[in-house]
Amino acid sequence: MKPFTKALLNSYSVLFYSNNRLFALLLLLVSFFNPYAGITGLLSVIFAILFANFTGLTKISIENGTYSYNALILGIGMGSIFNFSAAFWLLLFTVVIFSVVLSVVLQSKLGKYGLPFLTLPFVICLWIILLVTKDFEAIHFTYRNIYWINDAYALGDQKLVNFIMFMEKLDLPPLMATFFRALSSLYFQNNILAGLLIATGILIHSRIIFSLIIIGFVTAYCFNIIVMAHPEGMNYYLIGGNFILTSVAVGGFFVVPSFYTYLWAVISIPITFLIVMALGSVTGQWHLPVYSMPFCITVISLLYFFSLKAQKGRVVLTPLQFYSPEKNLYNYLNNKERLLNSNNIRFKLPFIGNWIVSQGYDGNITHKGDWGKALDFIIVDHELKPYNQYAATPENFYCYGKPVLASADGFVEKIEDYIDDNEIGKINQEKNWGNSIVIKHAEGLYTQMSHLKKGAFKVKVGDYVKQGDVVAACGNSGRSPEPHLHFQIQTAPAIGSKTFAYPLAYYVVNKPGKTSIEEFSVPQETEIVYNTVSDSSLKQAFEFLPGFNLSVSADGMEDGKWEVFTDAYNQSYIYCHQSKSAAYFKRNENIFYFIAFEGNKNSLLYYFYQACYKVYLSTDPVVNVTDKFPLQFSKKNITQWLQDIVSPFIIFKRLCYESLNTVVSTDIMGTTVTITSKQTVAFLSIQKITNEFVIDIRDNKINSFTFQKNNQSIKAVCTQKNY
Repeated sequence: MKPFTKALLNSYSVLFYSNNRLFALLLLLVSFFNPYAGITGLLSVIFAILFANFTGLTKISIENGTYSYNALILGIGMGSIFNFSAAFWLLLFTVVIFSVVLSVVLQSKLGKYGLPFLTLPFVICLWIILLVTKDFEAIHFTYRNIYWINDAYALGDQKLVNFIMFMEKLDLPPLMATFFRALSSLYFQNNILAGLLIATGILIHSRIIFSLIIIGFVTAYCFNIIVMAHPEGMNYYLIGGNFILTSVAVGGFFVVPSFYTYLWAVISIPITFLIVMALGSVTGQWHLPVYSMPFCITVISLLYFFSLKAQKGRVVLTPLQFYSPEKNLYNYLNNKERLLNSNNIRFKLPFIGNWIVSQGYDGNITHKGDWGKALDFIIVDHELKPYNQYAATPENFYCYGKPVLASADGFVEKIEDYIDDNEIGKINQEKNWGNSIVIKHAEGLYTQMSHLKKGAFKVKVGDYVKQGDVVAACGNSGRSPEPHLHFQIQTAPAIGSKTFAYPLAYYVVNKPGKTSIEEFSVPQETEIVYNTVSDSSLKQAFEFLPGFNLSVSADGMEDGKWEVFTDAYNQSYIYCHQSKSAAYFKRNENIFYFIAFEGNKNSLLYYFYQACYKVYLSTDPVVNVTDKFPLQFSKKNITQWLQDIVSPFIIFKRLCYESLNTVVSTDIMGTTVTITSKQTVAFLSIQKITNEFVIDIRDNKINSFTFQKNNQSIKAVCTQKNY
């Protein structure tokens, strides 16, 4: 019954771009302010879900309410328009089936372009009903809505009637009263209380949506005053079903909220207004209301326009839908920074040990123009000298003859190996690049290493090399007055091709008094750098392969049985069978990190997600690893509400993460490591630690993790098991 209940509730909330269950229950209650419409809406949803399951439609789409929310508003609409009869119920369930069919068809056709079908099935079905029912003698229009107060009495006795009448007689400003009635009209109602409850639910669910419904309403109201299309006031449903929904869709749900999307929310209202007027003059000939068809036309058109990148990235379509503009925005901003280079090839430094960048990008010596994005490396001693006592011959330089490595997997594309080393201080301008190797890593992506030692190549053209394989040795050939290693990334296979900027994945920078790990960055001139080296104990402890099982227990909390899965999109995640929660993660040779969490925030898995948000799989060097959590994981307080309101324009709050690996001991079983991490909230210049964690790694396994809850320290013990 759980998937069915989820589908039922989502059918109510998804109309307001939400999957919040409490909000859905509120909307379910509001729909029964008109009991007849409420019951027809509920039965329509139930029948649509049963039909979708019977026909084998996609389970996820069913649970999200995708195939049933149109049936809901169709049922509410028909319950508000017609009297009940046997013919009515037959017609209702027939048209509900057709609405599900239309939803699937439109999803297939519009989905190819990444577009939603919105309320098109509802409008089409209700138009069909209104066109044909005049020929059905057994179907009759109702006058119940004239005496709706009687329905309220039947639903909640005199107390409810008195409360509704009190709300209706409130001395509200006309604009505010119109706003609430417009919201209630989405459920074919016309009362202030229903609109007030919906507005309250929206405010609690999403501050961005609340601001956008106000923008849509006010913009439509002002536009109508200017053009005087409806001097006596607009129809409530036109406002709610078109202008308000359009503003939210274009301003912050199907797109990542920003200044530009808010601007488009304003622009979309006059466009929708024109479509309302034009379409109304056409449908009016058949006595058909336009309903929400203008909303569908405007939103689908603008989303397709945005998908064509006409705005040069100023408007970004929501990459992953969380059914909350705040979550969509915070996840986008977080992942934009964290996962920016996730699809890049992870190039490493092409040498062993500590080398210094003697010439960086756009250097003053030879790295200019088309060849500006290149790096030169040498080895220096503690006095920053590149040679020993004498600099008379290449052999006296520390880097000469040192192994040169493949920076990533690939095929050897070209080799030149016939050029002698230069005497110190002299160069070979005829063979500028000297002995060189070009390795192909992907289509249009090559690395070139030059000034290599003659006769020192360990590979030949056509060989496949792995990252870290020795391919040659550093020399002094070509335009090289002193031994050094030239490294560049290029798009063509020819030696000496045009360079372009491309980051190196993970490396360590030794600065005076500070050591740091750089991720997907480019070494700067004068920096001493070396490759990161993974710790085998940490690598094994965080090697969560599909099928891996872990039993986790802690005093005062529900035990968890965790299992690792991989979904259809090849995303790995840890799933807790008890809390029904999932923590998605990524792992490479250097870093383990979580990318998303779904489920119960009081579960042990959630605390583990926070504790191990980003773990450096090495103990050398000992450095603090930092990151940021998405802001939706902040506590819901006044500062977070303020941040939500202004989040499309400015981010003034941060939820930070920091971790440090410390070696406790080393023996034949492996390294015992303690990972200490903490979560910090930063508000302007104020910082506060919100939680601290300790993860114990021993015998190549996660032994336990400790966290704070309600000012108490809780230790969760982890036991690897096979279930």
